[in-house]
Amino acid sequence: MKGTKLFVESLLNENVDVVFGYPGGALIPLFDELVDCKKIRFILPRHEQGGAHAADGYARVTGKPGVVIATSGPGATNLVTGIANAYMDSIPMVAFTGQVKTNLIGNDAFQEVDLTGITRSICKHNYLVKNPEEMPEIIKEAFHLATTGRPGPVVIDLPVNVTTADIKAKIPKTVNLPGYKPNMEGNPKQVAKAAEMINEAERPVLYIGGGIISSGCCDQIKTLAEKGNLPVTPTMMGLGAFPDTHKLSLNMLGMHGTAYANYAVTHCDLLIAVGARFDDRVTGKIEEFAPDAKIIHIDIDPTSVSKNVPVDVPLVGDAGRILKQLIPQVKSQPRKAWLAQIDQWKKDFPLKYDEKGLKPQFVLETLYDQTKSKKTIICTEVGQHQMWSALFYKFTKPRTWVSSGGLGTMGFGLPASMGAQIGKPDHLVFNIAGDGSIQMNIQELATIKNNNLPVKIIILNNHYLGMVRQWQQLFFNGKYAHTDLCDNPDFVKISEAYGIPAMCVEKKEDVLAALKKAIAHKGPFLLDIRVDREENVFPMVPAGEAISRMIGGMA
Repeated sequence: MKGTKLFVESLLNENVDVVFGYPGGALIPLFDELVDCKKIRFILPRHEQGGAHAADGYARVTGKPGVVIATSGPGATNLVTGIANAYMDSIPMVAFTGQVKTNLIGNDAFQEVDLTGITRSICKHNYLVKNPEEMPEIIKEAFHLATTGRPGPVVIDLPVNVTTADIKAKIPKTVNLPGYKPNMEGNPKQVAKAAEMINEAERPVLYIGGGIISSGCCDQIKTLAEKGNLPVTPTMMGLGAFPDTHKLSLNMLGMHGTAYANYAVTHCDLLIAVGARFDDRVTGKIEEFAPDAKIIHIDIDPTSVSKNVPVDVPLVGDAGRILKQLIPQVKSQPRKAWLAQIDQWKKDFPLKYDEKGLKPQFVLETLYDQTKSKKTIICTEVGQHQMWSALFYKFTKPRTWVSSGGLGTMGFGLPASMGAQIGKPDHLVFNIAGDGSIQMNIQELATIKNNNLPVKIIILNNHYLGMVRQWQQLFFNGKYAHTDLCDNPDFVKISEAYGIPAMCVEKKEDVLAALKKAIAHKGPFLLDIRVDREENVFPMVPAGEAISRMIGGMA
């Protein structure tokens, strides 16, 4: 069988139904075969980075690995940011890149780059396929690696003579990787010890991350929280894993988390971390993070345990399986004093803002009111709008929040929303953007239009690179160095030029009608909402400070 046909058959064998990609010289034979496959939907982005983020967004909402293809040289290097983004957030992805012929590798041939060298530190594993007979086995391994253990991207570099070769090898049915055996079950003694600590704790907090969503154990987290009366705080990646509307929810913690979440973690006597990695944006000053607490850490990645914060009870394995072991051993407890203290913090330090003028927080609250009864996915770019979305939109279900966490990639949201809409065509998909981030991959409006994807785009337009400006205001004496975007283009005209209807909103009283119009429109729609220029995201923990020392938005 020709390598190109075997490649397509390998994708079908992995139940791939959508591929994002951009053709080029080294991939022409492969694309010639792919275009004839009616079982795989191919999406052509307008930039390879957009394709990678779209595959990422697709993976986040479906749980299936996203697949992206790019040609050799600049096509492959344009995927690098998307690969790194998926790696930081533990998103399953398989990225295929074209490569020059094997006899030309190392000769600085046209459009040759050492992609395996470039991506080694930003992917779970990578391959350079030199022997055509190994290609089907490598593809099988790649999908297995991407989706098991701690998920992540896997890169396969395909020389053009490998894909055009006649290959006798068949697609394997199983994977044999002796050195790769992720631990799934929790150690029974450690589980019993963890249960004992939970039962004895007076002020416990359940701290959950994106691993809960990857593991598919959100219902078990809810069962554990309710059985033990455990207050729950998610990381940004964990939003939706536990309902924001639940009485035990503390909402997000960390640098821009709620005051009551940060206070609860600071004063707890037991922190139960599940599927989270103690990121610096969560912990702040390590020495003062949960200073009086014993720590239980449940995670499938052994390298994440005690990496940033020493833990007392490590439990390495699949979160869902460990919770299944743990829950029967946890006793029901009222914990009235601790919950009363948390309720008092919620009353004393609610999320709030000055309601004069057109505020971004108001836009997000209104959007929630209009969409809470619908199946809705919120995607974001990166910046102030991302934090306002995390704080003021209430997430109640997993895989409804799509945002760049670890890498903080501007330009992520628009292409990710494409992937999300393709993955969940029955959902209402919004991309919340800033006027800086939206311009990073604005060309993907063409992809949205050409594929008739009904993505709704809201630009919270303050004519600034808002998050950097906020730091400059607070910590650099208000010296706005290169963050003023007063020369922004007319986003309505740009959207209309791509064939997508749009409107500009400048008054608070017009927001509701504009949102209703966007939601009712059957295709894509863009809203350019001109919010107050110097509105800040509060609370905020200064860099290097303890999370209990927040500024703004609490008094």
